[in-house]
Amino acid sequence: MSLYTAVATATGRDGRAVSSDGKLDVELALQEELGGTGVGTNPEQLFAAGYAACFATSMQLVAQQKEIDVSGMSVTAEVGLVPNGQGGYQLEVSLRTKLPDSLPREVGRTLIEATHRVCPYSNATRGNIPVELLAE
Repeated sequence: MSLYTAVATATGRDGRAVSSDGKLDVELALQEELGGTGVGTNPEQLFAAGYAACFATSMQLVAQQKEIDVSGMSVTAEVGLVPNGQGGYQLEVSLRTKLPDSLPREVGRTLIEATHRVCPYSNATRGNIPVELLAE
């Protein structure tokens, strides 16, 4: 049984995406780099925002369980759209986690790896797309 189900409808890369509760309502546009106008957001930006937020929240949970202070931490997700060699495309992700300077590097690395095992986005993408974990 699902704890929560998000529902959204989109009309394509040049259109709109709207959540069933109306809290998300965004204009979509093909990126300029791909020949579009770029006047709206795109699926890769939405995925990056969702993954970054989910990973940050998961890290806060893991850090709390391990009694590690991660105040001031942030996560930046870079989502690339790359050709898959078969006429289609795939995603690739780099997660850049900015940890507090006071946190020892080895502790931070262990925390990032533990978070990667907990985060729902990480679990959904594991084995499907490359995800690079970076501590900064």
